[in-house]
Amino acid sequence: MSEATETVQMTADVICVRGGEVLLIERGWPPYAGHLALPGGYVDAGETSRTAAARELREESGVDIAEEDLVLIGVYDRPDRDPRGRFVSVAYMATVQTDTIARPGDDAAAVQWTPLAAPRDGLALAFDHSQIVADALHRLARGDDSE
Repeated sequence: MSEATETVQMTADVICVRGGEVLLIERGWPPYAGHLALPGGYVDAGETSRTAAARELREESGVDIAEEDLVLIGVYDRPDRDPRGRFVSVAYMATVQTDTIARPGDDAAAVQWTPLAAPRDGLALAFDHSQIVADALHRLARGDDSE
């Protein structure tokens, strides 16, 4: 009996909150080129997902945060969440000062601060990022910003 195997890739995403806003990037590359998404990307060899999350946030937006300030929101592993294949993402939340400035970098065509409720209220994000933001909002509403 042979078992089917599939390659699973690991990514990390960041819900970066500034006051009542969330940081979104405009994707510069497919899939979803031109669409808004959370900052994030691949977990590189030798990295933890937390390290990758902090690195991707810095590379894509210029926002620098200490790894220990990232709060785990959840693991997203729905088999069809990415058109490129099987991707499992670990999502973290970071809260930054209200005067934090973000600038596009790496594969982000642009960055913007958007009202935190917008993805829940119908703003469609790439991948399953609207669900990730909704989960973070739920956690914030409970007053739970610890792991």
